[in-house]
Amino acid sequence: MQSKMLPPPLQPGDLLTVIAPSGALREFEALKQSVEIWRSRGYDVHIIANLADRWGYLAEKDDIRRQQLTKAWEDPHCRGILCTRGGFGSTRILENWTWNINSTVPKWLIGFSDITALLWSLYTVGISSVHAGVLTTLANETDWSIERLFDVVEGRPISPLQGCPWGGGIATGVLLPGNLTVTTHLLGTSIMPNLKDVILAWEDVTEPPYRIDRMLTQWRLSGVLSKVRGIALGSFTKCEPPPNVPSFSVEEVLRDRLSDLGIPIVSDLPFGHGNPNAALPVGVLATLDGDQGILSIC
Repeated sequence: MQSKMLPPPLQPGDLLTVIAPSGALREFEALKQSVEIWRSRGYDVHIIANLADRWGYLAEKDDIRRQQLTKAWEDPHCRGILCTRGGFGSTRILENWTWNINSTVPKWLIGFSDITALLWSLYTVGISSVHAGVLTTLANETDWSIERLFDVVEGRPISPLQGCPWGGGIATGVLLPGNLTVTTHLLGTSIMPNLKDVILAWEDVTEPPYRIDRMLTQWRLSGVLSKVRGIALGSFTKCEPPPNVPSFSVEEVLRDRLSDLGIPIVSDLPFGHGNPNAALPVGVLATLDGDQGILSIC
């Protein structure tokens, strides 16, 4: 069990590059406000040209979004990559593409939701990143959540998160946070990491209970959950069943599909599409206490 390489801590004055690797940008004012948060902390934030461009529901054609990612990643002056928004599209640019980890210093990649595919792909080559707000959500975060993000990337310790304990004891493993829908669509692909000794941290949004059931059943049938040390559940936002349709609640589905795994599980942790969206480093050692409901970074 080994944690991944953390990029060097950020410090004011560092260059950060904004890219749009997923969905078409619509929330321009929110992006402006979030960029200002980074700049107010002393960072030199470079925004790529043509953020308003779109190709259907995508920010741009695959080759253009791939070029954005490659240029930012291989820029020797860039110390971090900020993603505009989620939606869909990051998996498309990972097809027939690999991270160049030999000619550049590892840098922070920050995002969540659809950006999960980039976070997990980077994890497979041994580099940590941050599951945290994108530039269309950061400005709506609580002060506590924003400070926590800066604590992570600037190298300071972060406090444990408190959730609802489901039991199962205590486990230590490598923390792998992400969006349930995105990670489910990574099953069976080259992007899916080895989940041995991992603590999965899942969240989701606008997925009704039957879809959550379908995804978790796929995880069960895949057999990979037998490798996992624990499961931390964040917010499942707007995942209520449709009105006047017979259904389980999302919590009933989660408990039905996960509680018999015999591992520590904690729910209702403050990360995901809800508010706050607590920053979680990807690929670091963490401890999940299923009896006390606590997720802590080692």
